[in-house]
Amino acid sequence: MEPELLHEVRAGIAFVTFNRPQARNALTFAMYEGLAEICRAASEDPGVRAVVITGAGDQAFAAGTDIGQFVHFRTAEDALAYEAKIDRILTAVEDCTKPTIAAIAGACTGGGAAIAAACDLRIGAANARFGFPIAKTLGNTLSMANHARLVALLGPARVADLIFTARLMGAEEMRAAGLLSEVLPDYATLQARAAELAQTVASHAPLTLRATKIALKRLTAAARAIPGDDLVEMCFTSRDFAEGVQSFLARRPPRWEGR
Repeated sequence: MEPELLHEVRAGIAFVTFNRPQARNALTFAMYEGLAEICRAASEDPGVRAVVITGAGDQAFAAGTDIGQFVHFRTAEDALAYEAKIDRILTAVEDCTKPTIAAIAGACTGGGAAIAAACDLRIGAANARFGFPIAKTLGNTLSMANHARLVALLGPARVADLIFTARLMGAEEMRAAGLLSEVLPDYATLQARAAELAQTVASHAPLTLRATKIALKRLTAAARAIPGDDLVEMCFTSRDFAEGVQSFLARRPPRWEGR
């Protein structure tokens, strides 16, 4: 059986691939941790000059966290530990000292969308779709840090639109919103362009790139520090969240109660 997270270095570029195409590359906790470790290792490796993150196959970059990971959630501690884990993973992506590029084909949702948003650059195939359909699926919420990341990237009105409607943005809308710098016709062209773009970025002054990454993160630091644990507890410990997980696994519409 192939690993669920692939990693190789070619010509100074680290390529990371979420490799669960049969599950639309839904992320397990082990995959999250593996990504963080790769980003930390890339920071320390002088032989790595850029990192490309993508998904196996053309159907998904990553369709969020594998819902099976939530089955045993019961307490506020479970919820807060999960959000702390995700924030630690995304921080590892952001803090990677090498440029990071997300190459997005197909669905890029939930945790997958958060990872793509944490990268420095994003390019997509024509079938790329981005969003956080949690109001339709699980009834949970994003952490305050993730709200801050998205608002900095997209603005509050567009974040509210995406979450309230539970819709997914298509590739051209993603480009218009500034999420994607380029749209490529298909998966193969996307992968080739990601490698080419990584080589271009890797050829530039590393201290300039690193300083820019740090400066952009500092601009959102205050917003990320705003308390939000009460919101995470409210949603993740609710009957609605338990119903969302069970209905998702049973492939039936959820029955929301608002409690």
